[in-house]
Amino acid sequence: MPIIEGDMPVILLILLFFNISPVNSLDLPISRISDDSILRNRLRDSWFLETPRNVLSQYTRTEYLQTGERVRVSASEGRDEFIVILSREQMTGRVESASGQAGFERRGTGEFPGWAQGSWMLTRNRTTGAGTLIRIFLFSDQFTYIQFRPLDADKCQMDAVLYGAYVTRALPVAVTFERLYTMPLNDVLKLVEEKFPIRYFEPDPSVYRDSRVFISKVRERLRGLRFADDGAIDENGNYVFIETLRRQNPAFAGLNCSGFTKWLIDGIIRPVTGTRLTIPPLKQPFGIRGSSFTEKWEEIRDIFFGLDWNRNLAAAANSALRTPAYGTLEEFEVRRDNFAFIIVNENRRFVDQSYPGFLLDAGYGVEGLRPLLYTLAIDDPYSFYLAAVNMEVANNQSRTGNPRLRQYFHVAALVPYFDEYGAFRVVVFESAAETSFNAFRNRHAGRFVNLVQIPVRTEFDP
Repeated sequence: MPIIEGDMPVILLILLFFNISPVNSLDLPISRISDDSILRNRLRDSWFLETPRNVLSQYTRTEYLQTGERVRVSASEGRDEFIVILSREQMTGRVESASGQAGFERRGTGEFPGWAQGSWMLTRNRTTGAGTLIRIFLFSDQFTYIQFRPLDADKCQMDAVLYGAYVTRALPVAVTFERLYTMPLNDVLKLVEEKFPIRYFEPDPSVYRDSRVFISKVRERLRGLRFADDGAIDENGNYVFIETLRRQNPAFAGLNCSGFTKWLIDGIIRPVTGTRLTIPPLKQPFGIRGSSFTEKWEEIRDIFFGLDWNRNLAAAANSALRTPAYGTLEEFEVRRDNFAFIIVNENRRFVDQSYPGFLLDAGYGVEGLRPLLYTLAIDDPYSFYLAAVNMEVANNQSRTGNPRLRQYFHVAALVPYFDEYGAFRVVVFESAAETSFNAFRNRHAGRFVNLVQIPVRTEFDP
């Protein structure tokens, strides 16, 4: 079922693309968002119930809440529907940064992007004037919101969306859709209390200071690295080849994707253990994977190398930094199913698509990776993740056949966190460099990633 029919996705995309600046708001707890129900009561007849023609003929105007906060009221039209937007003024603020830079209090920026905390949108049918969707931004992020749709004469239904994934979907709410036009936000939330994970809309940027420090220290050390095929650093600090353990030529020494993730893990455990990891144990099989059919292909095609490598690194890191009990697959491999549906763009229409979550022999589809990392950042703020990218491939070079087998061919480190302004970020470290999450996602579209969890440390010395 489409989220928004017709050309409303185009309107929403326009709103987003013209307000693409980074989130820079230090938001309030949801219970302290200023109430705008008095304003909505005042706008009800002239904006929410008035004929579409008359609403669309009105000029954008600025209103004030009782707290003095400014709200810009406007309408944006499409072919079949239009949106009435109560856009809060974007606030700015910052907690202490990773470098120790002091924070500063919230203040207005003079910008009204449409998704600042507390902003409220009503989508209406352009022909009938009927309301079809209410969207509320509990957090200053255009990709996180709750929304309500009509259900029947007595009820509406609620969705909670994080970066295109439903963490709550079609939850019945015992209030009419039009009652929401003027109902205080906190009263609405009381109706769904404990029925949707509100924690995902209240991140605390101060909790992620360790992640920001870790990222900063890794970035400093990246300057001295280069990529080299099959390259890694052994337990003695020598650049070697992973397959043979022979020394590399110092003039060209470097790390490949696997050697680089080892370098990262060495960097966080060496300050604790005093040693680096040895390479041969990292190549050993770890846990259940594959089947009797794939056994004969493991040596020929090394299909599980990336999976085994990451699992062994995670076992070593969790055992050293936590306790040996956390060095088991059940403790460190991510297998949560935090949502079952995602929103995808099909021919310029946003539609729901099922998302299977964790698959035993693959992990997670890349299309749901960003919202998954968002939920993991909230639930486990002191962790980052090693990703083993995989897909089904055929080996055209094999003389003994050409079956399609799932192969784990690339590994990377993903660090989800909230910056000192409260913006959600995902840092990607791979192959001796930092790359962008969008580049990582686009490069591996249609593939899968297996994730293992690693504790974040502020001491880093590879």
